[in-house]
Amino acid sequence: MSRALPAERLPYFADGAPIGLAHRGGSTYEPNVGRENTVAAFREAVEMGYRYLETDVHATADGRLVAFHDDVLDRVTDRRGTIADLPWSEVSAARINGTDAVPLMDELFETFPQARFNIDIKAPAALAPLTEAIRRHDALDRVCIGSFSDSRLRAARKALGPRLATSAGPTDVATMRLLPSVVSRLLRSPAQALQIPVTHRIGPLTPTVVTRRLVETAHRLGKHVHVWTIDEAPEMHRLLDLGVDGIVSDRIDTLRDVLAERGHPLRP
Repeated sequence: MSRALPAERLPYFADGAPIGLAHRGGSTYEPNVGRENTVAAFREAVEMGYRYLETDVHATADGRLVAFHDDVLDRVTDRRGTIADLPWSEVSAARINGTDAVPLMDELFETFPQARFNIDIKAPAALAPLTEAIRRHDALDRVCIGSFSDSRLRAARKALGPRLATSAGPTDVATMRLLPSVVSRLLRSPAQALQIPVTHRIGPLTPTVVTRRLVETAHRLGKHVHVWTIDEAPEMHRLLDLGVDGIVSDRIDTLRDVLAERGHPLRP
């Protein structure tokens, strides 16, 4: 298994820790309710001072790369259908919350040139358009790619090279949850970040994933630990006390306030 460049050597992580990541723009922050993954939601986060924006990508039937979480339009738009089966002309006509267009990833790169994007590749067809968009916008230094597919992560690393920041894939994360004794070996994977939940349910058990030992081991190996999706201030404080490097949140107002209390204010 190849050694990764440490997070500190990649421009994506240059702001230092802790960082706040606006999950889909901050989808339960009041102005953004019902407007997840929209330009308007991301603008709210950026104007609040967020530099790290979390989003997801799918590809339309004709290969356009959209920032959208679900594989279907049904839940959050006024249209129905599977994105992979629809041309961009139909997806672009859908409206999130009745008002906002589904954005192309190109639009997000162009609209927020100073932002860094944490991008979850949701479907195999999105991989090639994403790598092309990153090259087209010279955005390699401001993206971190994650996926619930190990093969997509391997392909992204091969296509974009060692300067690409990535998070750990599902195999590493699952083994880490189930076999904590091999955490140190697994953390030598090519990922610069572990982006993980606090706990993970396994049958009747809900073991804790994020521990001080895990964070300390990750740091020794030059990796960040980002925890999702945390919306309550006491839990944010507890995790930051453990030394985590980033928190992914829908309540971007709460996270902003917690970071400010701890001496890490966002800077609009």
